[in-house]
Amino acid sequence: MLNYIWAFMILIGVVYGAVAGKMAEVTNAALDSAGDAVSLCITMIGVMALWVGLMEIAQKSGLIAKLTRGIQPFIRFLFPRIPEGHPAREYIATNLIANVLGLGWACTPAGLKAMEELAKLEEERGTPAYLGDGRGTEGKAGRVASNEMCTFLILNISSLQLIPVNMIAYRQQYGSVNPAGIIAPAIVATFVSTAVAVVYCKMKDRRRRV
Repeated sequence: MLNYIWAFMILIGVVYGAVAGKMAEVTNAALDSAGDAVSLCITMIGVMALWVGLMEIAQKSGLIAKLTRGIQPFIRFLFPRIPEGHPAREYIATNLIANVLGLGWACTPAGLKAMEELAKLEEERGTPAYLGDGRGTEGKAGRVASNEMCTFLILNISSLQLIPVNMIAYRQQYGSVNPAGIIAPAIVATFVSTAVAVVYCKMKDRRRRV
């Protein structure tokens, strides 16, 4: 769907430029945007390398392991049906920690692994969960996302972020006087979104059990 939306927006822009006699401006804007995209990618690669490197150091120093053990009560509260010691717990914890630290790139592999383990767990329970193949077949009978998978996805999207690395990099790239000025508002906004997500998931979980 997003592909169609972007294609429609581009088409509208080109058609409007042609009708208004501003194709030169449209062409210049496209070329300038292409250059900005390359510059932004280079900036983000540097930021990503820095934070992923710090994440690797934290993991080898044992800090990630300690944080993972520290948030297990929270994981147990949100996912009471996941057995103790199940691999999904560790992947979920790693994903949440990376999200909180603003390491969106680093949390993706753990998130995918968590979803795979949750799907295996549902298969063991006799209710196969379906991850989808991106071709609109998610609605096949008997193969649906489990309660834990939905909860994890909602929590992942709304995750609290202490350091919004992406936004800081974007603001710096585009000449912000104070790129880190977004930190306090981001903490407040993501804290509220996470709190709402937790309450919503627990309410839906309780309703589903009833």
